[in-house]
Amino acid sequence: MKIMRLGDAGKEQPVVMVDAADGSRRYFSLLPLTRDVNGAFLAAGGLQKVREALAAGALPALEGAELLRVGAPVARPGALVGIGMNYAAHAAESGSAPPEVPVMFLKPGNTVTGPYDPAAVPPLSSKFDWEVELGIVIGREGSYLPDTEAARRCIAGYVTANDFSEREYQLPGAAGQWTKGKTLPGSTPLGPWLVPVDDIDGGNLPLRSWVNGEPRQESKTSELIFDAPTLVHHCSQYMRLEPGDVILTGTPEGVALSGRFPYLQPGDVVEVEVDGLGRQRQELYRAGRGA
Repeated sequence: MKIMRLGDAGKEQPVVMVDAADGSRRYFSLLPLTRDVNGAFLAAGGLQKVREALAAGALPALEGAELLRVGAPVARPGALVGIGMNYAAHAAESGSAPPEVPVMFLKPGNTVTGPYDPAAVPPLSSKFDWEVELGIVIGREGSYLPDTEAARRCIAGYVTANDFSEREYQLPGAAGQWTKGKTLPGSTPLGPWLVPVDDIDGGNLPLRSWVNGEPRQESKTSELIFDAPTLVHHCSQYMRLEPGDVILTGTPEGVALSGRFPYLQPGDVVEVEVDGLGRQRQELYRAGRGA
C-alpha cells in the first residue's frame, strides 16, 4: 500500500493507493481514520490501522483522485534531518574523504513541498543543484536509542526525496555554510507516496535522477555508507526524533557540484526516482524578490 496526501496545498486529504493485479490503481480515503498523515497518526499505529481497514473493506473509494494535486506524503515534519556525503563516490566528487561518522544538518519543515510542484531557483542563485535521496519517515519517538535494532523499530517507512542545494551559499563565498545552501523555500520535494517499512527493502533500492531528460545519477541504497537504522540510531544520540520527522539519507554521485554537468537554470526540468517509492518532476523557475 502507498500512503498519499492529495489536494491543494494546505488542504490535502489523506489517501491510500493500492496497485491492483491488473495494473490499475485504486484510491481510498483515510478520513475515517485520520484528518492527516502526521506524527500523531504514525505514532498511534496508523499504518497498521490502514492495513486492517483495507482488508475489512472499511475505506470509501475516492473518485477522481488522479485529477488532484499530489502533496508531500507526510504533513510538515517537526524536524527534517539531512545526511551529507553518505555515498563514497559522492564524497569523492565533492573533494572529501568518506566520513567516518554521519554528517548531520537540519532543514526547516517549511522547505517541504509536493513531488510535482514547481521549484524556485533563488533570485541570485548561480549554482543550484539536485540530489536524489531516500527519505526515512520516523514512526515513533527515538532518543538515545541503545542499538540499531531499536532504531529499526522507529522507522515507519520510506519516501523519495530531492534535496535541492545552492552550492555557492553552501560551500565557498562569503560565510558559505550548509544551512544557507540547504534551507531555501520549496527545496525539499517529498513523495509521491510513503511506503511502510514492512512493504519494501529500503536497503536495496535503485535511485536515479535526470535533468531535461538526460541521466545524471544512478546508484542503489545498498551503497550507502551508513544505512537507515544506523542513521536513525546515530541521530537519536544528538536529538530527539519524533513521529513524522524525516531523515534524508544522502545523495549518490552525479550532481552538478562534480563539475561534470551544468548547474540548474530556470526552465530546466528535474526528475528523481527511487524504485518502489515513485518518481518526482519539478519545473524550475526564478523566484522573485519579496516586498
